[in-house]
Amino acid sequence: MNDDQAACETKGVTVQPLATVDLGPEIDGMAGRQLRMRMVTIEPGGVFGPVHDHRDRPGVVYVLSGTITDHRDGTVTDYGPGVGWPEDRRTLHWLENRGTVPAVEISIDIVRSE
Repeated sequence: MNDDQAACETKGVTVQPLATVDLGPEIDGMAGRQLRMRMVTIEPGGVFGPVHDHRDRPGVVYVLSGTITDHRDGTVTDYGPGVGWPEDRRTLHWLENRGTVPAVEISIDIVRSE
């Protein structure tokens, strides 16, 4: 079983909305889009899954505390505090916390307005 097949549904994850900006009035051609910032906490043993992509939802992530393990393209990468990564149209991944303390990230992305 590869990493993509091992990913299960989201568990042990809390998402706290922090801020949004309606991009339509700010940037021509961005009607119906928002810039969104969230704080995501993944408890030890938690999973942010299943495998998902970021087509039409680009963003960046910054780890505040703990360690987040990113499973993408058959590669497993651990990200600790002070490190970030991009999530672009080629991103296909899932995340987990293999550590013993909660992992906290700030996630900023562009999404369709709800």
